[in-house]
Amino acid sequence: MANWIVNIIIIIISFVGMEGVAWLAHKYIMHGLLWSLHKDHHQPNANAKLERNDSFFIIFATPAIICFAIGYDDFSVPFWMAIGITLYGAAYFFIHDLFIHQRIKVLRNANATYFRAIRKAHKVHHKHLGKEDGECFGMLWAPLKYFKEVRRNAS
Repeated sequence: MANWIVNIIIIIISFVGMEGVAWLAHKYIMHGLLWSLHKDHHQPNANAKLERNDSFFIIFATPAIICFAIGYDDFSVPFWMAIGITLYGAAYFFIHDLFIHQRIKVLRNANATYFRAIRKAHKVHHKHLGKEDGECFGMLWAPLKYFKEVRRNAS
């Protein structure tokens, strides 16, 4: 198999795997040990430009930075993993910060079933203001019940 195909597969696996990492980190770290950093994200403040929760950007970028540093000299596996992690971070920014929370007023009119389902799942996640009783911890994939619900409501 050509080396570039292997590299693309590594990028894809890293990107997809990050959804699992994000789910676990959100449920057990952000709603657990580091709730003090995440709490302000669940307490609406329309005037806040930055939240303590934004510090997770640095925390979650660190593995990609390390992988880039390790794999840069010979473009080895860690380099391609870093690309997948970074692409997931970019997707997170566009979906979570721009589309869902409208931190910059763009992507307002995205109305496909996928976008409505993840917006609904995120809204359900945010109905819980405390760290307990949370649900829908993922970012790029919502439980199937939300896809079914938005399809049903569109009919």
